[in-house]
Amino acid sequence: MGIFAKIKKAWYDSIVWETIDEEFYDELEESLIMADLGATVAADAIKKLRDAVYKNKIQNGEAVKQALRDILEEKLNVGDTSLDLSTKPSVVLIIGVNGVGKTTSIGKMAHRFEQEGKRVLLCAADTFRAAAADQLEIWANRADCEIVRSKEGADPGAVLFDSLAAAKARGVDVVLCDTAGRLHNKANLMSELAKLRKIIDRETPDAAKETLLVLDATTGQNGLQQAKVFKETAGLTGIILTKLDGTAKGGICIAIAQELGVPVKFVGLGEGIDDLQPFDAKEYVSALI
Repeated sequence: MGIFAKIKKAWYDSIVWETIDEEFYDELEESLIMADLGATVAADAIKKLRDAVYKNKIQNGEAVKQALRDILEEKLNVGDTSLDLSTKPSVVLIIGVNGVGKTTSIGKMAHRFEQEGKRVLLCAADTFRAAAADQLEIWANRADCEIVRSKEGADPGAVLFDSLAAAKARGVDVVLCDTAGRLHNKANLMSELAKLRKIIDRETPDAAKETLLVLDATTGQNGLQQAKVFKETAGLTGIILTKLDGTAKGGICIAIAQELGVPVKFVGLGEGIDDLQPFDAKEYVSALI
């Protein structure tokens, strides 16, 4: 079960896997919906499971579980789950609403990359929230990496411009850019996000670029609508799913992949500096089922 050992699995405890009848399929579909896959994704998974059971003449519970694992793993296969850090510098823009763990995730990513021998620079472009840059600087010290920051209320675009210039001058491997938490329905903040994206494209046209949306796994289906708007504005390349522990039902990873066509790249499984882990679809599904 590995890194996903904390996923809440009680959602299927009542399923009698050895009795493959209509009641079984109905109960399983309901359980998948309760596990945060959503009604559409759950219904499609059950349809595919029915077909697999019929085609392969499956008659025992363990074989049904394996068939379901294969189906769910295929649903997660919507893109590369690894980060593209192939250039020097590579730029990673971190976005999301307030309270989902953006700054913490950046700090944990910085620590991981520094442990891998990369030179990391943090860009404190969240200039709206009080003490946001201070919080990021604490993480920079923990991860032993560099930071570019300005005073509260400064232009986020200017901070990003300075960060990219510093990265190129210092031979930095990875720039991790923090941004202000914003609601997906606030047009001015979303416009600011598009501006940051343009600065990155203009100042580092040949750099490998990632735009990662941080989502709180405990919000379940409620996070999908905001994610759709962020995708339209910033061109998402991946998701960081935080708080995927005993309070999250886990199936949200599959819903995200299916609804957005965007892969989950990292998952947060705790508060420790090492608790942000690369997403592994096979291991995840094995823990879930």
